[in-house]
Amino acid sequence: MRGSDRRTEQLFSYLSPEAMVPKSHPLRVIRELGNAALERLSPKFEGMYSAIGRPSIPPEQLLRALLLQAFFTVRSERQLMEQLGYNMLFRWFVGLSMDAPVWDVTVFTKNRDRLLDGDVARAFLAALLADPRVKPLLSDEHFSVDGTLIEAWASMKSFRPKDGGDEPPAPGRNGERDFHGEKRGNETHASITDPDARLYRKAQGQAAKLCHMGHVAMENRHGLVVQTDTTHATGTAEREAATGMVGELPGSHRITVGADKAYDTAGFVADMRDLGATPHVAQNDRNRRSAIDHRTTRHPGYAASQRLRKRIEEVFGWMKTIGGQRKTRFRGTAKVSWSFTLAAAAYNLVRLPKLLAAAA
Repeated sequence: MRGSDRRTEQLFSYLSPEAMVPKSHPLRVIRELGNAALERLSPKFEGMYSAIGRPSIPPEQLLRALLLQAFFTVRSERQLMEQLGYNMLFRWFVGLSMDAPVWDVTVFTKNRDRLLDGDVARAFLAALLADPRVKPLLSDEHFSVDGTLIEAWASMKSFRPKDGGDEPPAPGRNGERDFHGEKRGNETHASITDPDARLYRKAQGQAAKLCHMGHVAMENRHGLVVQTDTTHATGTAEREAATGMVGELPGSHRITVGADKAYDTAGFVADMRDLGATPHVAQNDRNRRSAIDHRTTRHPGYAASQRLRKRIEEVFGWMKTIGGQRKTRFRGTAKVSWSFTLAAAAYNLVRLPKLLAAAA
């Protein structure tokens, strides 16, 4: 018998968002881990907010909403607020009741900037790694480092001479701009949209783009991110950022650091050894002499580091295709760094349910 298409509106609902989420949904474990990390950050939140005045959006709900934006590749915060209006899964994860009003997008953005000023993304990543269930999954001896380009939220038309001696684009939307015969470089030009962006070419034969550079330190046991950094896009930024991240790793014991051929320089190898780290760097001996010799490459640990370091590309692959880091939505190194670090924490959260289940 064919069912009727008639619908009767109900005046009351006795279901909560919690009841609508399947018991086996992976977001349940992710939310539990995230809430534990946010609980550790509660003293930090107390110091960021005044004891008087009108209550703001809870920072815990702000961070959960931003994590959802990374998990589900939500393009903008305006679209995120729209999803919170009708998506019960989103409401449950953030902590909103069925009839709670959704925040105005400008209010949400203003409150998010307060978390940026407190560097909460980096603190959240550290609090997540400090979880008693996560600590046993981390290696404290073997790490890998690498960097990637983050396309800036600025067009090439904004890359103008610093002395102002050029013609502005033609008036109107997306006005014409003729670059023929003009030599442009970071020494003489800067973006008026994002002054922190730098013109950078990844390899010979590829187009130069306005970029920032994101850096990651990964532990080799399960490929979880333990440190991040964001810098100007320069030829030495990867090695400089890697030295800084390795220096911030806890402990004073001997560790290994795997990296690709771009790190095979005498300066970087010396810096690693000064920090008590064995540089397991891929040898770049094309028309030059490698800074890594047989004393390092003869050990089986070197081959293992070279095999495992490639997993760092999985981190960048997820962060760019899912986490929204291929082209940033922010301007300025500080905001780009905050977004990049939160995306790295989101990557860890996505990986952890399976890792914890396997460990159990």
